[in-house]
Amino acid sequence: VQLQASGGGLVQAGGSLRVSCAVSGSSLFNAMGWYRQAPGKQRELVAAITSGGMTNYADSVKGRFTASRDNAKNTMYLQMNSLRPEDTAVYYCAAEDYGLEYWGQGTLVTVSS
Repeated sequence: VQLQASGGGLVQAGGSLRVSCAVSGSSLFNAMGWYRQAPGKQRELVAAITSGGMTNYADSVKGRFTASRDNAKNTMYLQMNSLRPEDTAVYYCAAEDYGLEYWGQGTLVTVSS
């Protein structure tokens, strides 16, 4: 099983970006999510999404970020709007399945002020 995150880049504050997480070797897992780790900080959960489409967001991104999943494409997305410099981080996708965790390699999002 592999999770491949992509779509990161440099964007100005107030801009938008969509990162993707393609899953290979398995269909999308019931419990999936996006984490991020900023320089010098601990990794934090940004958004979680279930196979039924239920979502949960960190307070800092509520109303700005939207997690979604496309089962046909075996891909999970994170649409990020109204980006702020403090959103700068490496974004990781992850999945949990019967106690096993799977992690993507991360994609860097840099928001300039």
